[in-house]
Parts: sequence; C-alpha cells; structure tokens
Amino acid sequence: MSSSQSSSPWSDLDRPPLRGAALERAVLRPGGLWTSLRVVAETGSTNSDLAAEAARGAAAGAVLVAEEQTAGRGRLERRWSAPARSGIFLSMLLRPDGVSKQRWGWLPLLVGVAAASAVSQVAGVEVRLKWPNDLLVEVGGEERKLGGILAELAGDAVVVGIGLNVSLREDELPVPGAGSLVLAGAAVTDRETLLRAVLRTFDELYADWAGAAGDPEASGLRAAYAAQCATLGRSVRVELPGGRELLGEAVAVDGDGRLVVRDGGGEERAVGAGDVLHVRPQQASCDNPGG
Repeated sequence: MSSSQSSSPWSDLDRPPLRGAALERAVLRPGGLWTSLRVVAETGSTNSDLAAEAARGAAAGAVLVAEEQTAGRGRLERRWSAPARSGIFLSMLLRPDGVSKQRWGWLPLLVGVAAASAVSQVAGVEVRLKWPNDLLVEVGGEERKLGGILAELAGDAVVVGIGLNVSLREDELPVPGAGSLVLAGAAVTDRETLLRAVLRTFDELYADWAGAAGDPEASGLRAAYAAQCATLGRSVRVELPGGRELLGEAVAVDGDGRLVVRDGGGEERAVGAGDVLHVRPQQASCDNPGG
C-alpha cells in the first residue's frame, strides 16, 4: 500500500479533497461540452486513462481528474510528480467534429488560453503562456512555470491534459524553475473554484473555435493567444529535434500555431516543435506538468 493510499485525504487541511458530485453538478449542463466528470484518488496518467477509454468509444466531453498522478507525463515523455491534492491534474476527451485535423494542433494552445484566462481572473495573479504549452507566473519577480499542457491523438479523438501547481511549497518544487499559485500570492487557491472556471472558460472558447471550423482567425484564437503569450517579442533559444538549435526573436504565432522566429540575419523561420527557452539579455532564463 502506498503512502497516499494509507493516509487520509484530510491529513493536510490545506489540501482538502475534491468533491466529485459537486463538481459534476456545477460543470455538466444541457447543451454544454462536458458529458461526464470523474474524480479519482490516484492514477498513473489521466491522459493514458482517457486515451484507453477513447479507443473503446467513450463519448466526447469526458473529463477525468486525479488527486494524484504517479506517472504524469509532459512533452517529450518527461516524467513529473507532485504531492496528492497539491494541484489540478485533469484530462479531457475531445472529438472536434467539423474541424479539419490540420487545425487540431491549435487545441493545446486553446487550452492554454482558457486556463490562463480563467486562473488569472479567479486567482488574481497574471498567468501568461510560453509557447507551445507552458503556463507561467511570477514568483518574487522571477518567471516560473505554473503548469503545462499535453495533447495526444487517440484515434479519431484528442486527449488534452493539464497539470497546474496550486499549493506546492518551495521545498516541494520538482525543479528550481517551477512555481505555484500559493508561491505567487494568489488570492484564491480553492481547487474546485479554479477547476470550474477553467472548464467553463474552455467550453466557451471551444464553442467559438469549433463553430468557426477551427479557423484561428475567425474564432479570435490566434489573437487571444498572442495577447497572452510571454514568448512573443522575446529573445529565444529553440532546441530543435536532432540536437540543432535556433537563436533569434520570437515575432509571431502563424496560422498553424507555429512559433515564428527571426534569426540574427533577419530570416524568419516557423517552428512547429521544439523546446523554447526565454533568453535574458545576459543569460538564459526559464523552462518544463501535463497529463
């Protein structure tokens, strides 16, 4: 039996358990995107669980929330973990009918906009986006990673996971560049309030995007992402597949959701995959949770 299984969910009063039934009542509504919401005490990866359910024909709009993940994954198969009930760890199953698969790459960026908007409004701290899938917050004047997003194809569906650090303390941080809402001085850290806000905001933005057949211009998604993206206008170093790297200024996000970087010679290149480091005038600064 693991320590998380043997201890009561109420052993840390700063981290009360989520109330699944209350969340269901608050989030599920007739005509809305969400069709089911489950809270589990522990699982390996919510993304993996929902991908398996998608293969069995699970309906779109399913949401799976875990109090603790033992095999959480970020981009590039990075592993990460956090104490039970210290954050929001969820995955959502989407089947974007009427949207070309060429535009599905916008889904993690859409989730980022929804999460940053909702958390900023509810928690009272500014949350910004680092291309392509990180949520950033300031802690003591330093830019830190608050959370991450991981989107994965699951047959004719997409599973998108979100990991958001809520009550992590300094001595619990997995890496020096990580942060949390508590460390950022958030006014609200109630996970149920935050979770409801994120799901409701995503529902609204997804309806606009899907209603525009996934067009990032017509739906306003590209403009919304650019307005919240901390990467644009910054000097960056992009670590590309194959060990290559690209240095330059991030100048735009193009119509396919790729980051456009202008190098020292003035040439602009669109990057579809790679690790992005924000570079300060003297040295490099920040960097990578997902489902």
